[in-house]
Amino acid sequence: MNQELFIYLASILPLGVAAQWLAWRFRLPSILLLLAFGFALGQAFNYAYGVRGGGVDLAISQALLPEEGHNHTSEEIPDAEDLPEHTDQAMRPELLLFPLVSLAVAVILFEGGMTLKLSELKESGRPVLQLCTLGALITWGLTCIACMVTLNFGWRTSLLLGAVLVVTGPTVIAPLLRHIRPVKRVGSVAKWEGIVIDPIGAVLAVLVFIAVAETGSAEEALANVSAALVKTVVVGGVLGLVTGWLLVQLLSRFLIPDFLQNVFFLAVLLAAFAVSNILQKESGLVTVTVLGFYLGNQKRVAVHDVMHFKENLQVLLISTLFIVMASRIDMADLTSVGYKGLLFLGALILVIRPASVFLGTMGSGLTTREQLFLSFLAPRGIVAAAVASIFALEVAIEAGHVDSPELQQMMLDAPQIVPATFIVIVGTVAIYGLGAGPLARYLDLAAPKPQGVLFAGAPAWAVPIANALKAEGFATLMVDTNYDNTARARNMGVPAVCASVLSEYVQEELDLAGIGRMVAVTANDEVNALAAQEMSHLFGRKEVYQLPPWDVREGRRASVREHLQARMLWGEKYTYAFLNRRHNEKFQVKKTVLTEEFTYQDYRDRYGDAAILMFMVVDSELSIVVGGGEIKPTAGAKLIALVPPEEPKKKEEAKKKKEAAKDSSTD
Repeated sequence: MNQELFIYLASILPLGVAAQWLAWRFRLPSILLLLAFGFALGQAFNYAYGVRGGGVDLAISQALLPEEGHNHTSEEIPDAEDLPEHTDQAMRPELLLFPLVSLAVAVILFEGGMTLKLSELKESGRPVLQLCTLGALITWGLTCIACMVTLNFGWRTSLLLGAVLVVTGPTVIAPLLRHIRPVKRVGSVAKWEGIVIDPIGAVLAVLVFIAVAETGSAEEALANVSAALVKTVVVGGVLGLVTGWLLVQLLSRFLIPDFLQNVFFLAVLLAAFAVSNILQKESGLVTVTVLGFYLGNQKRVAVHDVMHFKENLQVLLISTLFIVMASRIDMADLTSVGYKGLLFLGALILVIRPASVFLGTMGSGLTTREQLFLSFLAPRGIVAAAVASIFALEVAIEAGHVDSPELQQMMLDAPQIVPATFIVIVGTVAIYGLGAGPLARYLDLAAPKPQGVLFAGAPAWAVPIANALKAEGFATLMVDTNYDNTARARNMGVPAVCASVLSEYVQEELDLAGIGRMVAVTANDEVNALAAQEMSHLFGRKEVYQLPPWDVREGRRASVREHLQARMLWGEKYTYAFLNRRHNEKFQVKKTVLTEEFTYQDYRDRYGDAAILMFMVVDSELSIVVGGGEIKPTAGAKLIALVPPEEPKKKEEAKKKKEAAKDSSTD
């Protein structure tokens, strides 16, 4: 391995992690930064090699080809015909890259399939069905027209690229939905469409390629396409279901040890994907999506650990794939598309997507606001990039083997397929990623920032606290298994649900729009810890809190292990028993607004340690006071605390008067 290739490979993961962190830190679409970093990496290699594009591929080819093939350092990567006669075509860089990309896409779609829940289809089933059928056809047709008009592609290439761009990007939509937190129905529709449309679009692209590459009669082309469609659906669906059933049987019989489950699932997933593609080209995407959907909805065995493993793996794969794919794009290729690519992008965003949503979801029950939001939420992602790259290569290979005028014309368009797709990916990610959130808030489909609080538990002392937050305009929801507790909360005007916070119902069916954090306040420390663990994947570990365990101030620890606990609420002495005693002592929830005249120091002088400071509101931003945290509120801050029923100074004065009266009577 030469030094340049080593540097390239060693740069991928650090750049991917840096992009993900910057996106999280500054609340930006991570895919946009990944593309930018990858493109910059590719340009750096082009400069290092002094070539017009392909520096990355050149490094790979030089590392893999025999010594006699190392004579292209200053010109360009060797094409197939330029390779030494004894060199295997499989050693070409792109032919090595794309199978790896396909395997990574399989893992991403499998993880996405596991997140699809049948229960969500009660509200969103019809819009999803219409978007993935009629909406997809409208998108395909209009995109074909746009390709011919703006990019000047032939009709065969336009049909192919239109099919490729039918897909949206689950790798982009999922982070956007977590960031925006729209109302449940529209969020469910967007998630389902983003995952289901990917294998549909990939299969459609395969069928279109079969049709346009057919050199025989129209009847032969139709027969080949029909046969391929049936075989793809049957092979993908059956193999996915059978593989899922076998995995469930193995797990239910404890035939797979716990330490092997994650890697075993990964191995079976990739094997099923490969076998499916061997039986029928590109049916593997259907297989892995069906497999993930089956495992995510069966109730016989728990697959949460597998899902968490796949989520972590997905982050790694997305970071790597986008950087690698973007690094292979050359600036000259982008400029060759030029303004035509921008016109094509504008047509996709302003005309094609709104038309497909409004026409495709007619009669589905979606409101105009929901349709408008979905009209501006269709970013393309890694599947579009991978499929476009693969078919651009397929066109070149097929044209080299078949003497067909049609394929030769497609070969002339093929070099612009990938740059055009790259422009679409960057443009849609940037525009939708930056604009979807403000649009959702403008349409009243999402809170400006999810600051609301989910209470795991609804004890009597916590209900007034939740009511105080609700009075300040923050979304509040209490979940408790005790019906009397939830009834008490509802009677006080606080939304409450009688259910276990650990149930699928809470995590999958409740509308958590506007809620961005959880506090676990049950009497059971183990339940609090489990709730924090379960909700951390939804809100992030930073935004899950729990009451201190009962033994937190003792020398020994006999409760839940420390690494299983979430952030500690309010202070280590404020256990459930402590707060319950204060409630019995008639402590009250009180809101205090600090001013220039009444500062935080005055507040402390007034209440001392008797007040239990819980929440603080500054400029409409809600923050939770955590144990060991030091706060310095200024004028204008609102403090929500549990205070004694009588002010300490008045209580002390009353005590002194009582003692003075006693002394005088003694005299």
